[in-house]
Amino acid sequence: METTTLQLLPVRNNLIGGNHVIDTHAEVIETNVNVRPTVITSSATSYKRTPFVEANTKEVAIHHLTNECVVPVFSKDNEITISHPNFIETVWNAANNFFQGEQISEPDIRVSHVIKGRIPEAIHKSVNQLLESDKTIYYERMAFCFEIPTVYEDIEGNRLNLSIGGVRAYNHENLYSKKSAEKFKVFIGFKNLVCCNLCVSTDGYKSEIKAVSTTDLFKSVMELFQLYNPAKHLHLMNSFKDASLTEHQFAQLIGKSKLYQCLPPKEKKLLPSMEFTDTHINAVAKSYYNDDNFSIGEHADSIRLWNVYNLFTGANKNSYIDNLLDRSLNATELVHGINKALHGDNQYKWFIQ
Repeated sequence: METTTLQLLPVRNNLIGGNHVIDTHAEVIETNVNVRPTVITSSATSYKRTPFVEANTKEVAIHHLTNECVVPVFSKDNEITISHPNFIETVWNAANNFFQGEQISEPDIRVSHVIKGRIPEAIHKSVNQLLESDKTIYYERMAFCFEIPTVYEDIEGNRLNLSIGGVRAYNHENLYSKKSAEKFKVFIGFKNLVCCNLCVSTDGYKSEIKAVSTTDLFKSVMELFQLYNPAKHLHLMNSFKDASLTEHQFAQLIGKSKLYQCLPPKEKKLLPSMEFTDTHINAVAKSYYNDDNFSIGEHADSIRLWNVYNLFTGANKNSYIDNLLDRSLNATELVHGINKALHGDNQYKWFIQ
């Protein structure tokens, strides 16, 4: 069996260190795999758990997805798609293979955009006559996230657990064609337990994994884990606590972010990407004064970039599922760019001038 040895840079003693032997050819089970619950005990501060994404979503269990939802097919050849449960279980199995010996929690699963149908025997029934057994459903969009609580760091008193998750959106597939490679989004990064905001970096995110089977998907996820550098990601986020925006600079950021949406295309192309909408920016502005954890302090004349970063990742929880991870990455790039602008870099200077 071919193996690859990977050395992850140690962040500190409680983080990953040493050699990990990775089997990228491990067997992947195509059928349902039971996700075993992990009991996590810790002396760390207890945090009120909030959803990692909120807008238009509801929480479901993997049992519901496996046993109470149908699986879409490609209509021209009736080939089955990779189901939501198989996606979750493949990523969860990859994490268990890669992070051997670490605690791994159960996935938190959020779904939206339910697609309703009915069984053939109920075709001629009126809606008010339908029984629950007559109905079929599946969810067009699904996001999940699970933590590895034994791999963590503390920034400004906020515990950040290493977290892994993914997004599946059937609206990005052409289900009216023959079977082809399907698209998935997968990330590995950190979750801030104070607010359950997701922290995503460039090397910890694949915005489009194409796979025709769970075996292909498993290999791509393992490659992502190998590329991710947690020490570099944590160092980046740690740098945010050492820089601040004055109230004037923050006001410029809010105003310029709103103007960005209305810029002529030629001018917008000259600036870095900013993917947050007016709704998100309004939420950031409101949280500047009212957020329980990251608002500007009383009588303070500046706000730390770490707080600004969490205001953006908090606002991102109101994104639809299929845009969640892209905006999470954009929040990291935006605040990192502003940090560089404070030190003389010109690329993001427009946002705070």
